[in-house]
Amino acid sequence: MTEVPASPYTDAVLLDVREPAEWAEGHAPGAVHIPMNDVPARMDEIDIDAVVYVVCRSGGRSMSVVPYLNQNGFDAVNVAGGMVAWQQSGRPVVADDGRAAKIY
Repeated sequence: MTEVPASPYTDAVLLDVREPAEWAEGHAPGAVHIPMNDVPARMDEIDIDAVVYVVCRSGGRSMSVVPYLNQNGFDAVNVAGGMVAWQQSGRPVVADDGRAAKIY
């Protein structure tokens, strides 16, 4: 998995591009949630001065978003393996409603 710095992020953004239902099941603490199809309209919500680590479930959607962000002036990096690899590596996963989070 791409080495993503630990939260709280200072010079980095962890951008989760999964769908709302996937986000609700579990996500990384401190991540910014913008579904993939909403990224073009919501780029102003992403810090252009930060390294943007883009994550989805397994790496496919994020791999599509990274070149788009890079073409628009961001320093974006794909998180290989996505949230599945994130959880498998023991990194924290939370759910907003307080229940046990799960990715897979």
